[in-house]
Amino acid sequence: MNKPLVTLSFLSLAVFFPKAAFCDSQERDETDIRNVETLQEEAWNRHDAKAYANLFTEDGDCVNVVGWWWKGRAEIEKKLTDAYVFVFRESVLTVKDVAIKFLAPEIAVAHVRWTMIGARTPTGLPPPQQGIQVQVLQKQGGKWLIAVFQNTNALPESPFPKGPPAAAPTAGVTP
Repeated sequence: MNKPLVTLSFLSLAVFFPKAAFCDSQERDETDIRNVETLQEEAWNRHDAKAYANLFTEDGDCVNVVGWWWKGRAEIEKKLTDAYVFVFRESVLTVKDVAIKFLAPEIAVAHVRWTMIGARTPTGLPPPQQGIQVQVLQKQGGKWLIAVFQNTNALPESPFPKGPPAAAPTAGVTP
């Protein structure tokens, strides 16, 4: 078969079946993003701040569970290096679930459920710690990286109150 005819055939398929071509690409991208989450867990559990920070874009943002905003890969690495000295020295992160939504071919949002044991965190957080990360990932040079990261501790969901709390009776007052 001649080369121009083969090229024309592939272009025709891409024009008439773009969804099929995108699906294969999207499945590959979803696998690659899930791999980023696996690498996140592995880097955290080795307490390797450099490897963890390298999962972010150079100018990536990270807001941790207490609302500290770290800007850029270098700051993320420095802050995690400090945190691994004591607070997270014995911590173990487990990624439980990853849900991915593509906003564009090279932009995705991942919701990542996680649990952690061994962290020396402030009192009031019951072990194991658990939460949800919201990540905006960007494909740069064929590689998915975290551009924006927001981490939130999660408590078990409970029903909303159906009304205001009952008023306490006031002693000695008659209506």
